[in-house]
Amino acid sequence: MRSRRIRTVHRVASERIPRAVRFAVIADLHSAPFEDVLEDLTRCDAVLMPGDLVDRHRKNNTWAERFLEEVPRRLPVFYSVGNHERKFRLREEWMQRVARSDAILLDNADTVFMGLRLGGLSSVRSGTEPDLAFLDAFEQQPEYKLLMCHHPEMYRDYVRGRNIDLTLCGHAHGGQIQIGGRGLYAPGQGFFPELTHGVHDGGRMLISRGMTNGAKPRIPRINNPCELILLEMNPKGEGNHDEGRAEPAG
Repeated sequence: MRSRRIRTVHRVASERIPRAVRFAVIADLHSAPFEDVLEDLTRCDAVLMPGDLVDRHRKNNTWAERFLEEVPRRLPVFYSVGNHERKFRLREEWMQRVARSDAILLDNADTVFMGLRLGGLSSVRSGTEPDLAFLDAFEQQPEYKLLMCHHPEMYRDYVRGRNIDLTLCGHAHGGQIQIGGRGLYAPGQGFFPELTHGVHDGGRMLISRGMTNGAKPRIPRINNPCELILLEMNPKGEGNHDEGRAEPAG
């Protein structure tokens, strides 16, 4: 049974943003149905996917394949590598499929879209460092910098304090069970994690609760709906970050 899903609107304003841009942030789709958000996508300029489009535990990834076939034909899709892509038993085949699609893979790479510098910091094996050379080069770019980094704990350990304006994360699934607005468990952070959803680090990190649960959740979701984030970037203001509103999606 599909978990309830909300849409959350986040607004960012900065003099360094050259023009208004609206992104749909789709983290942790885990090869689940997505038709309920297609109408939302049509009102966006692009889709940002900070990892785990596939689910390495599923027998097939039909919905991830369908997403790659359908959505990049409607609007630009920028896709970075999460732990499920990295650990996927059919990783090489999947990456070839991504290369044949119209999606733009940012595997420790960056590009410019509508005057913003978009980057993707790829997931790595536990106990190893991410591509620090990429991060060093990325933070020197002159544009407003928006980084996709699947793991909030990777942001905490390697990105925080760098000259990067905003980082989008997922992975924590909102902490699975929310008690008093705080998550119970997140991979990489353990029990009672601090980084599960919402805005952190003075507006420099935004964590999605994730679009779905995944095929093998250790803990079911309770008081913690799945989430589509609509990220509105505005050229006016002084960099204020407003979590906006949450409402049912679909």
